[in-house]
Amino acid sequence: MLALEYCKGIIEGIEKIKSTQMDAITKAAGEIAPRLEKGGILNVFGSGHSHVLAEEVYARAGGLIQARAIVPHELTVDLEMEKSTLMERTDGLAEIVFATHKIRNCDVLIIASNSGRNAVPVQMAQIAKSRGIFTVALTNLTHSKGVSSRDKSGKKLYELCDVVLDTCGPIGDALVPVPGKDYSIAPASTIFGALVLELLVCSIIETMISNGTDPLILKSGNLDGSDEHNRRAREQLKKQFPELLEVFSFV
Repeated sequence: MLALEYCKGIIEGIEKIKSTQMDAITKAAGEIAPRLEKGGILNVFGSGHSHVLAEEVYARAGGLIQARAIVPHELTVDLEMEKSTLMERTDGLAEIVFATHKIRNCDVLIIASNSGRNAVPVQMAQIAKSRGIFTVALTNLTHSKGVSSRDKSGKKLYELCDVVLDTCGPIGDALVPVPGKDYSIAPASTIFGALVLELLVCSIIETMISNGTDPLILKSGNLDGSDEHNRRAREQLKKQFPELLEVFSFV
């Protein structure tokens, strides 16, 4: 069954992530935790289907309050697939994203892009680096190394960021070859990307606790008493870092 082949491929990918990515995840967490302890924000940007990964860490039960999804509507695929594809390849659009989102040099920027070849994610990394922002690439190295850059610089995302987290997917994203056909089905990037991100969040939280910091964690809004817990957490963050009110709205 093709569905069971997909399960097999996902399990194999998870094991590969566990065996190859933990050092990079630990390294990234070691850089990110001190920034959050000083009032920094964990920003996650993704275009196309990668915008789902940006939303993965924002306002999540068991997640950090100090996380923000950067998902400009024109770069999502919810209404017009072709439009978002063309927009992602547009030179200069990353400058507009930065102009309309307050990303400070004390913050962190994770850029999610399966191929890492298009202009917007590449230029997001370039701009962030020019401003001294710590950057993390969340990308599929097998795919990215197998294609050319579409950015005028000739660079790809993984060549520009401080830390690279590999989602360990196949080239082309689709995981399951169909017998007798010239295509594969069942993309893996969302599952693998979300896993890597949550491993990173776990490591950030663990590092903050090891540093003697009590991270501010959200509880599910569907648990009794969680509204009060989350309200207290928001108030604590506002009191500790009032300047954050000028950057983004807490959940």
